[in-house]
Amino acid sequence: MSELILASTSSARRALMDGLRLPYRAEAPGVDEVVAPHLSVTEAVRALASRKARAVHQRHPEAWVLGADQLVEVAGEVLSKPVDRSAAREQLRKLVGTTHAIHTGVCLVGPGGEAHESVETARLTFYAVKDEELERYLDLNEWEGCCGSYRVEEAGQALLERLDGDRANVQGLPMVTVVRLLRQAGFRFFERR
Repeated sequence: MSELILASTSSARRALMDGLRLPYRAEAPGVDEVVAPHLSVTEAVRALASRKARAVHQRHPEAWVLGADQLVEVAGEVLSKPVDRSAAREQLRKLVGTTHAIHTGVCLVGPGGEAHESVETARLTFYAVKDEELERYLDLNEWEGCCGSYRVEEAGQALLERLDGDRANVQGLPMVTVVRLLRQAGFRFFERR
């Protein structure tokens, strides 16, 4: 089987991939993450995941490359990664006490260049926490590098009142979908290494 490369250096995505116990390596895609404004949020995450996977695949055309990207959507507004604490505070204030969606695009590109894509969506409801609790959460700096300004796999899970969908999707990689794509590509699981 050809080498498997995760087109991401996200610690959350690497932790999820590690759980599969498949040999893989992670590589930063190094791509521009700006998308055309006319795209819907699901089209945008699909395009970003594909862009990341294809960028790494260009460097390693004989490998299987898995790319992913995600965006948060609340009341029709799309939230990406905050640039600073102030932006993170603003994002979290929009999320507390409401339900929002997190969309994750996944793209697996094979040695022949054929791509298999999917978009998964989860819906989350946050508790209506007060400003002082929100400031204490911001002090943890979990907002750094996270669309929506929280990490559900860490202390941010205490913001979560309800989750409808795949928790791994919220963490950055919908593993049920990833496993399906890898199985369709011929990857074998539970092999002795």
